[in-house]
Amino acid sequence: MITVNTESFPWEEGLTITRLIKRKRFTFRMLVVKIDGAVVKKPAWPETKIPDGADVQVIHLMSGG
Repeated sequence: MITVNTESFPWEEGLTITRLIKRKRFTFRMLVVKIDGAVVKKPAWPETKIPDGADVQVIHLMSGG
């Protein structure tokens, strides 16, 4: 199991950030992802595997004026 935004989520071998985003159906274009408190840059999402037991935060950025 991993934690995604304070909720339990089933972990699977080889789970990447990109796959997690698709499975959780996050559609906002402006996202920031942290794994165990460390920011992972968007170009690295397809290769970044999420370890079992990780605390993942997906933050939606909003802009405006």
